This record gives sequence, C-alpha cells and structure tokens, in this order.
Amino acid sequence: MNIRQEQPKDYDRVYQVVKEAFASAKHSDGNEHELVVALRESDAFIPELSLVAVEENEVVGHILFTRAFIGKREVLALAPLSVLPVFQKKGIGLALIEQGHRVAKELGFLYSVVLGDAKYYPKAGYQPASRFGIKAPFEVQDENFMAIRFVEMNESIDGVMEYNKAFGI
Repeated sequence: MNIRQEQPKDYDRVYQVVKEAFASAKHSDGNEHELVVALRESDAFIPELSLVAVEENEVVGHILFTRAFIGKREVLALAPLSVLPVFQKKGIGLALIEQGHRVAKELGFLYSVVLGDAKYYPKAGYQPASRFGIKAPFEVQDENFMAIRFVEMNESIDGVMEYNKAFGI
C-alpha cells in the first residue's frame, strides 16, 4: 500500500470511495462524499492534507484534514476518513491518520480535532477534546469529540471549535 497526496485525477474515484465507505456506516448523514467536494472548493482546503491510500494502482482509502479555528488559533478538522468496506480492518485508516499527522506537523499545525468513534480514534492518539479546553459547537458526547496535540506544551486552547461553513454547522 502507498499513501500519497490526492491529485485532481483521483477526485472521481475518491468520491466513490467515500460514498461506499459511508453507505453502511452507523453514524453517517449520507453526504460525506459531497462534503469532500465542498471542502475542496473552500478556503479550508489544504491540498497536502488530502491523502489517498493506493493498493495495486487503485485508490482504496482517503482522509481529509481541513482548516478550522478555535478563537484565532488555526487547527485541523479531520473529516472524513474513508476506506472501502472490503479493505477495512487492515490498518489502512490508521496509516492514513498517521501520515496526515506527519504532514500536519511539518506544516506547523498543533492540533487536530475529530468527531468520531471513541473506540477507534484513541488508537491514533486522540483523546476527549475537553482535555485541551476545546468545546464542540453542537451537543455531543465528550468521548466522541476528540483532539490530538502534536507538540507537548502546558497551554490549553479554551474555546469553541469553528468548522468551515461547508460542514453546515
């Protein structure tokens, strides 16, 4: 498997991968593939943080980190993470997250925030965002709104996450 930056030639395939990955997901609004399209067209899009997993020359997974804000501090929103159902439970999602974190650190980001499965994302180092003073802009269980800080420091953010308007929040 190879992980690389998504290219425009991948857009149609990524659309299908995201759509299939969320077709039978427990927590899905059914529009994650459209969210990816909207985020690509937004000022939150960071091309280096739109990554694909390629197996035998075929895109089988995708991850997108976009700009978000907590007060004036720029952070990342991880959404969505998609792996084709037949390739799930093989470590592809975690590999995409890890590569995304490497790139995020290189670009100087300090935090990534995700709304997701409380059993899955801690495997990649995520913990309740409240531990960093990060609050969700909507009602959510504390265990499902998570963050990771890439650099050790004592400071907390203490603010509400502001997603790009493409999220519809």
